[in-house]
Amino acid sequence: MFSLIWHYLYSSFLRSWVKWMLRKITGRCELQRICANTIQGAERTMKIEHSLESSRNEILTGSVTISEENVENRTDEIMKIKKISTQKDPKFKLSLQICLLQVTGFKKLFVDVENLRKQPFDSSKKQHEDMLIKLWELLMPHIHLESRITKQWGDIGFQGEDPKTDFRGMGMLGLHNLMFFGEHYPETARQTLSQSNHPKMGYSYAIVGINLTEMAYSMLKTGILKTHLYNVVSGAPRMHHFHEFYCYLMYEFNQFWFKEKPASIMEFNYYREQFHKRVKELLLDPNSVLILKAERQ
Repeated sequence: MFSLIWHYLYSSFLRSWVKWMLRKITGRCELQRICANTIQGAERTMKIEHSLESSRNEILTGSVTISEENVENRTDEIMKIKKISTQKDPKFKLSLQICLLQVTGFKKLFVDVENLRKQPFDSSKKQHEDMLIKLWELLMPHIHLESRITKQWGDIGFQGEDPKTDFRGMGMLGLHNLMFFGEHYPETARQTLSQSNHPKMGYSYAIVGINLTEMAYSMLKTGILKTHLYNVVSGAPRMHHFHEFYCYLMYEFNQFWFKEKPASIMEFNYYREQFHKRVKELLLDPNSVLILKAERQ
C-alpha cells in the first residue's frame, strides 16, 4: 500500500518538482541528462522512452508512436519545446534521433511480425509452397523430396505428411524463421537437425522450431526483447533482426537441451519453460546482446 501511495505522489507531484530542480542545478532537461549520463544502447533508449511517456506535454508523449519518417522533425520540435541549443549541446540531437528511431522502429517491427504471424500458410500460393520446398532443400540438400505430401517431412521434424498443419499457431512467421536459420546458417542448422535426431534425447526439429518462434514472439510482444534490440541496432530494428534473435534461440535451446539430458521428449514443456526463464533473465540485463556466434552466409 505504501509503495502505491509513494508511486502516485511521485508521478503526480514530486517528479515534476525534481525535474525542475535538476534543470535549475544542471542547466539541462531530463532528456539531456539521460543522453549525457548513459551510453548509447538499451539503458539510454529505455530511459528516454519512459521520460517521453511520462511527460505532460502531448507532443513529447506522442513521440513514441510517430512513424520513422517523422523522427527528425519531431526531434526538432522537442528541442524547441525544451529550448535546447545545438550550439550548447551539439551531441543531443543525434542521440535523441537514434533513441526515437529505436522506439518507433520497435513498435513497427511488432506490427510487421504480428502481420506475418496472422498470415496462414496457404498451399494455393506459390510463394508459400516454394518456401516450404526450399526449407527441405536447405536442411536435406542430398536427399530428394519424393512428393509434396509425404512422410519424409518427419525427417526434419514435422508431425504429419503435410507440414502446413503445423504452422497454424504461428502462421507464416514460423516458416520464415525456420527458413532464415537454414538459409543464413546452413551448417549450424543442419548440425542442429542432426542432433535433434538423437535416438534417446531427440526432438522434432521443425515443431520445436515453431515453438521457439512463439517464444521469440512473446518476448517481442511483452517488450522484454527491447534490451537486446536496442543494444544491437543503432537505429530502427527490422525483421531480419528478429530472425537473428530466433536463430540464437534455436542454437542455444539445442545446446541447453542436450546439456540438461532430459529423460524423454515428454519432459519438453518443463525444459522449454526453464530455457524461456533463462533467456528472460538474460534480457533483464540492460547490456544484454544475444546473438548467434556462428558463421553466417
